[in-house]
Amino acid sequence: MQQPNILSKSIEVGGRPMTIETGRVAKQAGGAVLVRYGDTVVLVNATMSQQVREGIDFFPLTCDYEERLYAVGKIPGGFIKREGRPSEKATLTARLIDRPIRPLFPKGLRNEVQVIALVLSVDKDNPPEMAAMVGASAALHISNIPFNGPIGAVTVGRVDNKLIINPNIVDAEKSDMHLVVAGTSDAIMMVEAGAKEVPENEMLEAIIFGHEKIKEIVKFIEDFRAEALAMGLAKEKYNPELTVIDEELESVITARVTEEIKSAVQEGIVKQLSKKEREDLIDGVKDKLTLELLEEYPEQSKAIVNVIESVEKKVVRRFILVDRVRVDGRALNEVRPISVEVGILPRTHGSGLFTRGQTQVLSIVTLGAISEEQRLDGLGIEESKRYMHHYNFPPFSTGETKPMRSPGRREIGHGALAERALEPVIPAEDKFPYTIRVVSEVLESNGSTSMGSVCGSCLSLMDAGVPIKAPVAGVAMGLIKEGDEFAVLTDIQGLEDHLGDMDFKVAGTAKGVTALQMDIKIAGIDREILQIALSQANEGRMHILGKMLEVIDKPRTDLSLYAPRIIQTIIDPDKIRDVIGPGGKIIKKIIEETGVDIDIEDDGRVFIAAVNPEAGHQALSMVEKLTKDVESGQIYNGKVVKITDFGCFVEIIPGVLGLPGKDGLVHISQLAHERVNKVEDVVNEGDMLEVKVIGYDNQGRLKLSHKDLLPVPEGIEYKERVRENRDNRRPQRNQRRTPSNRTTS
Repeated sequence: MQQPNILSKSIEVGGRPMTIETGRVAKQAGGAVLVRYGDTVVLVNATMSQQVREGIDFFPLTCDYEERLYAVGKIPGGFIKREGRPSEKATLTARLIDRPIRPLFPKGLRNEVQVIALVLSVDKDNPPEMAAMVGASAALHISNIPFNGPIGAVTVGRVDNKLIINPNIVDAEKSDMHLVVAGTSDAIMMVEAGAKEVPENEMLEAIIFGHEKIKEIVKFIEDFRAEALAMGLAKEKYNPELTVIDEELESVITARVTEEIKSAVQEGIVKQLSKKEREDLIDGVKDKLTLELLEEYPEQSKAIVNVIESVEKKVVRRFILVDRVRVDGRALNEVRPISVEVGILPRTHGSGLFTRGQTQVLSIVTLGAISEEQRLDGLGIEESKRYMHHYNFPPFSTGETKPMRSPGRREIGHGALAERALEPVIPAEDKFPYTIRVVSEVLESNGSTSMGSVCGSCLSLMDAGVPIKAPVAGVAMGLIKEGDEFAVLTDIQGLEDHLGDMDFKVAGTAKGVTALQMDIKIAGIDREILQIALSQANEGRMHILGKMLEVIDKPRTDLSLYAPRIIQTIIDPDKIRDVIGPGGKIIKKIIEETGVDIDIEDDGRVFIAAVNPEAGHQALSMVEKLTKDVESGQIYNGKVVKITDFGCFVEIIPGVLGLPGKDGLVHISQLAHERVNKVEDVVNEGDMLEVKVIGYDNQGRLKLSHKDLLPVPEGIEYKERVRENRDNRRPQRNQRRTPSNRTTS
């Protein structure tokens, strides 16, 4: 059998070889590479349709990241036993692949492009996400798809102030940052980061450090394509028909509409119109101009609309770049007016309403038992998480009507960003043993709702009494860039995001950054712009944080009346079965009787969650009774449960849920110092009797004494000492009489 024509090349990334191969599999795809990184294997394919769908007026790029549980030797759970909808991790990784490559396709491309990363094998030390991102770049580069790449991508960690590329699992756990950087050889295209309050200048150095390695990866992929072309494994780039507007028509329309659109934008600035008022004003002018032009060019409706949109973009950008004036009249580094409220929902565990301009987010905290943490069924090492942040974006927030569906990629991405921003300040489980869920409801949207969610969620956490380590705020930065001129904008609103070149979100505490996310629409940015954006973001964040702290400057000391109280105790792990009972009967009875939730960890930690403190302590008492050890010297006030001729049985620990308690025998000689002829002369069944544990008999039965707790009557003290001395000498006499001693003698 003829061997396939295969190209395989390797590069060292993070001290480990990353190998890219093509020619073995998926040869009908536009471009296909098999990326091996340690024992991690990802197949990435890039394919473009030859036909353009009729009526399409955007670039239809789709990036999918497909996890397969066989990659880690797992069988999917559930009844169907196959993978279902993508996990949150898979969705976020698909976004990571999409964001840096999207700006690099030719403007006007309308052919459908699909990138699919299929995870085949996972080695915990070598992240499949990085293999998928590099693989997507390589697959696009060797394909026939027009692409102004390639790009490279790395993760940057920091351990003991030393920056590391693609840290392994041990270093990742020690790292105080998790930074993903993607870019071309010339510029940075995308940044995604979570950090433990790392200062801005140190984050910048980490980004630049990652970009240096990216340059090596880009060169490697370029060489890979050159060799693949020589071997017939790469394809010549296809020249699709790009959607372009006739230059003469564009020039005519631009000249006709520019002044009217400029006047409308300027009127909005002067009158400081709201988002809706400004949209109505500008849309009215655009509609009027469109109707007028359609009379002259009836066959050019799409071109007319596109040119007018382009003119609006140029006008707004020129106001910012040249006149240094924004559409709402603010200075470039000015934050919109801020309003902060907490505790506005009476029955929730915590709530915060954050309003910045016409962006408004209501965040709500719910506290639950540890057992309510989220179970994760994916390829990562993390099996569960106790802090969750969910983001919802209903259509009424923008004054629109749309179907209400399950969260999309945008909602999942924004929720994950806010979660990443706040996770470093969430208290550890041993200090605050709760599962924490925060939900951010966007009530009004005019830009930067994700950072509004960070601020609102921080407020709600403090309102709920969650002892966060430090307050967190966030701000979104924008960029307008034409040639060498640029302007960095603080707290961008919707129009500036739509018409600008960058969306750079920065969240953190007063001490440093906890989350970063940067997306751009141009072919990358350099160190200078990054440095200015980070510095300006710090000023904006400090301003917002100050407004928040004026309302609530630290977490409340008390939880909501409606939040569960967590009572903790530790039991002997060998006694967990005593609390659970056969088939879980005992723990179920405790929960039914008290109405609490009980979680028992394998190491013996017990968490009791109860809204009613009395019920919680009742459940705790039951658990303690089921597991309490009885040691010599302990004193109890027990109940006499049985009388015999030789003594009485006293229940020192009552039974729980129909189970017998713990009792022991008080021998008749241990009832009093004086001789007792009849047990009933001292106690009767049902009486309460104070007793002391004096040990166990040779059958393991508990021995109790009431006499040891009584004062010694006069005349008996001497007899007691004589008896004790006699008892102490008796073992020695018995030892001298043993057969072995007699034989020896």
